Amino acid sequence: MPSNGDVPMNILFNGESRQVRDEITIAELLEELTLDPRRVAVEVNLELAPRDLHGESILNEGDQLEVVTLVGGG
Repeated sequence: MPSNGDVPMNILFNGESRQVRDEITIAELLEELTLDPRRVAVEVNLELAPRDLHGESILNEGDQLEVVTLVGGG
């Protein structure tokens, strides 16, 4: 029997619709997008997602993510 993880779901990522696999975590999504988790801030449904919880924060159908890349400099 196939796991639910094989079923795609829809999220809104930086204002654009995106299909991701079911039961994906924030950390897994960032890895798939080759984004360094140390260099981004992630908001899910208008709430800041603490970096130390990205590995256990599972996304749900219809979630709205905003990912902002942090840039240092002076």
